[in-house]
Amino acid sequence: MTGSEVPHAFRLAYVPGVTPAKWVRVWNERLPDVPLTLVPVSPAESFGLLRSGEADAGLVRLPVDRTDLSAIPLYTETTVVVVPKDHLMTAVEEVSTADLADEIVLHPLDDTLAWEELPGRPAFERPATTADAIELVAAGIGVLVVPQSLARLHHRKDLTYRPVADAPASRVALSWAQEETTPDLVEEFIGIVRGRTVNSTRGRGPTPPQPKAKAKRKAPEAGGGSGAGARRGGGSGAGSGKPARGGSASGRSAGKNPRGGSGGAKGAKSGKPRRRP
Repeated sequence: MTGSEVPHAFRLAYVPGVTPAKWVRVWNERLPDVPLTLVPVSPAESFGLLRSGEADAGLVRLPVDRTDLSAIPLYTETTVVVVPKDHLMTAVEEVSTADLADEIVLHPLDDTLAWEELPGRPAFERPATTADAIELVAAGIGVLVVPQSLARLHHRKDLTYRPVADAPASRVALSWAQEETTPDLVEEFIGIVRGRTVNSTRGRGPTPPQPKAKAKRKAPEAGGGSGAGARRGGGSGAGSGKPARGGSASGRSAGKNPRGGSGGAKGAKSGKPRRRP
């Protein structure tokens, strides 16, 4: 966002069991001038709120109708069975749906699990809400299978829960209307839930080109002259990077002969050697 934009309050809906606190905290740190308003909503009403524009985005439970809504899956919850603390199931760490065969399994009208076939025995009537079903479990009427976050939300001292290994699981997603009116703010929140850093350029436009660093001029080599003559080793021996050992190359060849004498052997004559008689 630019400094000329008028801050717009971002409205985030969320269904029971979802805890958006950690993302709200990051939002407030990054966009302190844009207030974030939390809107509690039931699973049945969440999508209507997004379509009507009463919420800019929502933390909802899948499935989502992709006809007019977009969604990003965030995480999958563990499914648990809620039972009284003195129930036989508390003797084990995990149960299966087969272990519920003899139990009355409550099925509230706001159930969030996609059952193909409900385990156990059905109750005479379905409770209106998960909260009502929790009260029936506490009264010893039956047991309840829910996402773990809902079991924690409706925690009671006389109840506990155990994971159900083969039960369907609930997936939480971030959803928004495809024709939403605050695309920049939605993009900001998407970045937060996906863990993007504050320096991420996603949704903020292209990064301006950075000026290129000027190349440093190479200093001439010490004592080596300049130009091609220095590179070819002209002048003194320092041009080649090696210290001189007695003047020029011609001076070295004109020095003492290894066998004694200078410039050649004494009394030596040119031509072929004479044969002895």
